Amino acid sequence: MKVYTIFLSFLLSIFLLSCKSDKKKNNLSQDNTPENEPEWVSKVGAEDFQFKDEIYYVNDYDAINDGSELTTEAIQKAIDDCAANGGGTVSFKPGKYLSGSIFIKEGVRFNIPKEVEILGSESIKDYPEIDTRVAGVEMQWPAALINVKDQENVIIDGDGLVDGQGKVYWDYYWDLRKEYEAKGLRSIVDYDAKRPRTFLIQNSENIFLKDLNIQRAGFWTVQVLYSGYVTVDGLTIRNNIGGHGPSTDGVDIDSSKWILVQNCDVDCNDDNYCLKAGRDWDGQRVDRSTEYVVIRDCIARKGAGLFTLGSETAGSIRNIFVSNVKGIGTSNGLNIKSALTRGGVVEDIYLQDIEMDSVGTFIEVSMNWNPSYSYTKLPEEYDIDSVPQRWRTLLKKVEPRSKGIPTFRNINLSNINVKGVKRAINVKGVEESYINNFNLKNVKIKAETAGQISYSRNWTLDNVTIHTLDSSKVELNETSGINFSEENYLNP
Repeated sequence: MKVYTIFLSFLLSIFLLSCKSDKKKNNLSQDNTPENEPEWVSKVGAEDFQFKDEIYYVNDYDAINDGSELTTEAIQKAIDDCAANGGGTVSFKPGKYLSGSIFIKEGVRFNIPKEVEILGSESIKDYPEIDTRVAGVEMQWPAALINVKDQENVIIDGDGLVDGQGKVYWDYYWDLRKEYEAKGLRSIVDYDAKRPRTFLIQNSENIFLKDLNIQRAGFWTVQVLYSGYVTVDGLTIRNNIGGHGPSTDGVDIDSSKWILVQNCDVDCNDDNYCLKAGRDWDGQRVDRSTEYVVIRDCIARKGAGLFTLGSETAGSIRNIFVSNVKGIGTSNGLNIKSALTRGGVVEDIYLQDIEMDSVGTFIEVSMNWNPSYSYTKLPEEYDIDSVPQRWRTLLKKVEPRSKGIPTFRNINLSNINVKGVKRAINVKGVEESYINNFNLKNVKIKAETAGQISYSRNWTLDNVTIHTLDSSKVELNETSGINFSEENYLNP
């Protein structure tokens, strides 16, 4: 009888443990899975890996730490030795280190501690040209200040500062733009004004970029290109110190997959968080999509878009999840842009738990964005056979024309609170490509004016309210299945 009682107690214990385990699993699912979170969200980002304990200080390689002289070679030698010996940490003693392009290698943790500043060289000659892609076109372009190219298992982290010292490149761009615009070459100047990015992760996997302070990028701050399983975590980006640098995007995810961006705070002068997939003919030739991207727990300050898709859409952008992002003084909230020569599909986009204050336009969508930049035409005085290859690439037509028409569909926004907005909605499809299936749920907008929607179909509105100072309502042109009722407006 005693043995029987013990056996029953054993079975009861197993049952209770099983129930506890199931309850724990259910609670995790309920607590950690936001509303409508796609199942793939948990699979994005890099995976932790082990690296050796050895530390290679660049100072042991005669690195100069007062910022007075270029010390690129010493930093690179420390990286090369670390990688050759199976990996470890490359780090710095306190000080300022002036550098051109450096290349991080497999198995290396590149650590920039507090009281360390890496200063980008103000001479473009210190950034060797590499095969890469910029603004949707493959070409030779200066390497970034810090590069991870064709590598795996890399960590770049630290509480120190990376200062691109970009103002010299901003000034160069504006001077060249005046010259090019006078010649009718507005669409080409951005490709000729070669400026260094601050971080480039290209053709690489399992990369961490963490906890860094970055400022004054000469061009884009962080570009993740042709890469997979990358985590960008805890970056603070300040590109408006000492001026307003043109095209100083914050984080650009470019034809890459399984990417996690989180806990970042971006103040820049172009798109804060941006997804890209190639431009026009060249982008369609490459045909590489951006997919499975999560952006969460971030802040977007000054910039062109809290969350931007495009304008490079040729390879398509899909399966994107954005959650718990705040916009403060950003020009646009959701910004989807392309051109009639670009093509590609933007679809299955999810934004939820978003707050915006003092924003220009809440939803800005255009298939014919910025024509003076988007469409390239060679002035009559130029000979096509004598211009640079990048010009010829930009001039190559997408044929037939229908291949250049983009498609936008299945855009889902929920739990959005927007105030201090100039315009609520500005959505423009085209006759050849209606914008389909915008789904808005629990969206509150306080704006100066309501705005308009054109060439669009099938919008679902669930608990959506628009309060405008001018008592206007959303103007609908060439639309179907879009019904804003009186209940959607809270005008006085």
